[in-house]
Amino acid sequence: MAGMKELANLVKELEEQLVTCIRCGMCQSVCPLFEQTRKEADVARGKLALLTGLMDNIFTDPDGVNERLNRCLLCGSCAANCPSGVNVVEIFIKARAILAEYKGLSPAKKLIFRQLLANPGRFDALVEWAGRFQGLFTKPSADAQGTSCARLISPLLANRHFMPLSTTPFHKTLPEKGVTSTGSRLRAAFFTGCLIDKIFPNVAKASLKVLSHHKVGVVIPPGQGCCGIPALASGDRDSFTRLVDHNLAVFEKEPFDVLVTACATCTSTIKKLWPTVYKNPSDDIRQKLTALAEKTMDINQFLVDKVGIEPLDTLLIKGSEKEIVTYHDPCHLKKSLGVADQPRQVIMAAGCKLKEMAGSDKCCGMGGSFNIYHYDLSSTIGKIKEENIEKTGCTTVSTGCPACMMQISDMLGKAGSSIKVRHPMEIYASRLKKNTP
Repeated sequence: MAGMKELANLVKELEEQLVTCIRCGMCQSVCPLFEQTRKEADVARGKLALLTGLMDNIFTDPDGVNERLNRCLLCGSCAANCPSGVNVVEIFIKARAILAEYKGLSPAKKLIFRQLLANPGRFDALVEWAGRFQGLFTKPSADAQGTSCARLISPLLANRHFMPLSTTPFHKTLPEKGVTSTGSRLRAAFFTGCLIDKIFPNVAKASLKVLSHHKVGVVIPPGQGCCGIPALASGDRDSFTRLVDHNLAVFEKEPFDVLVTACATCTSTIKKLWPTVYKNPSDDIRQKLTALAEKTMDINQFLVDKVGIEPLDTLLIKGSEKEIVTYHDPCHLKKSLGVADQPRQVIMAAGCKLKEMAGSDKCCGMGGSFNIYHYDLSSTIGKIKEENIEKTGCTTVSTGCPACMMQISDMLGKAGSSIKVRHPMEIYASRLKKNTP
């Protein structure tokens, strides 16, 4: 349990951010959870009102406060549309940290975050082992998305169509000392991220192919860890801070001009949360976090805004039409970072016909751990996304977030859809000449 003095400082810091909320209720119109439940407690305004008296509520009803705070997708829709500029996501994350430090983490979360996630080598080994033996507990779903389902009844997996672990994680395909390539343009360090490394390694491979095609030098240091958002979302700032320290040390080994990621959540976490939620940073660490945040970019944004991406010469069979692709805006890209046009430019540069879906920037309902604890609500929100995708008549839906890819694959798989789910980098890389490195 954290000391009361430290808790008081955290609460004071939180209260300074809370005073800017004028309770106007604009968050109601954009909250995907409120749209389904119509409960004031589920919208940002209701939670912020609850947090105003957080210190008292911690003592009187800590479990109730915790439950209401965790009924949130952390999608940032409220913050993006707040006329007062209230940083709701950061406030909720800090509030969860206060509760976690007061109540303490459960034994299961301590094991997952502090013993596994915060130890990248141990975590990699465990997931690699799980990937080898997952066939004992799962079976292919025989859908276009390549998902699996549980062989046995499982409360966690339920009726999900989930993406299986890759038999070979991306980091295992790299040389022991990582990758350091030269190019005639900028030098980019590539932050892989857990989901891309362990579930979608083809996204990382496609990203490297595209960067090489555009003559960008690449640095991929070995031993990368998680960006820390799973631990932080559960209030575990200690594990989050350990992971930030680990990754800072990893990426200090090689000079680079820009840090790119193909994961919307990793990009947003590094840019927005590493500098602001790191626990008790020294002046030196604070400067490093700020500098790295300023150098971090989504890979689509980097290619369009910094490198300059030109339409590829794509050949169509006579009488054939361009592939129809629709795009889902990840919340952590559009709402948090303002990146929306660049992924679309990448898709169109690949020679595809982009057809917009209704509500392209509406949350898909994933929300990380929200999907685990509130799968019924997550599925209801996801079903709306699936229907909007289907209505476009597309053959592929693209998005720049691997977590969104998982959720959309689940929804399309359960609907029996033939629509494929692909990252913009996969689409663009597939159109490059076969002899491209």
